[in-house]
Amino acid sequence: MDIQKISSRKIYEVIADQIKEQIISGQLKPGEKLPSAKELSERFQVGRSTLREALSALKAMGLVEIHQGEGSYVRSIESQDVDLPLFDALLMNRETVIELIEARKALEISNAALAAEKRNAEDIAKLEEIIRNMENFLGNEQEGERSDLLFHLTLAQAAHNSIMARMIDSISTQMQTAIRETRRLQMYANKTVSKQLWEEHKAIFEAIRDQEPAAAQEAMRRHLFHVEQVLLKFLKK
Repeated sequence: MDIQKISSRKIYEVIADQIKEQIISGQLKPGEKLPSAKELSERFQVGRSTLREALSALKAMGLVEIHQGEGSYVRSIESQDVDLPLFDALLMNRETVIELIEARKALEISNAALAAEKRNAEDIAKLEEIIRNMENFLGNEQEGERSDLLFHLTLAQAAHNSIMARMIDSISTQMQTAIRETRRLQMYANKTVSKQLWEEHKAIFEAIRDQEPAAAQEAMRRHLFHVEQVLLKFLKK
């Protein structure tokens, strides 16, 4: 895998473009595993968080798949995939993010009820571990972001509806981009805010665990309303 060294700090788009070109040109083959995040960070001479943003952008374009604990893999490319723009190219204007929030609420509130009805013991064990990790790392930006995304993706799987899971996967990835572009430090590095987020996720988890669909929906609605207020506060006017 050929790498062009980057000197600028704000460069995840450039990294994503480099990897995208290698996928499109065939240098990186469908199904091929990308080097580890540590190795890519060293090659590009950037921090892990910047590298994760690049991979998230590639995932949003449908060019890579990210498997938790396993790594990132090149997807088979269809012609329509190549033409997809980076989500952040929409400049995260207020209207775009409001539409994204509306779509997320429609999907995730419904999904919470499904998960409460259909979750199994394995789903509960995974969600409980994530909640425990959130509590252990309150105020930690990196772990806060990772655990938040993982919680919502795991909850999507707990509904056992493959179409819903794919839709939420796409929306969640784009929401992480929106959060990064609207000062994510306000979400994860502030211990008071991260504690409130943990409590909201815990309430969702408990309703799912207790198989209470209405309570799960209401807990998710409250959580997403809070996230919406934080995002809108920092959006470009």
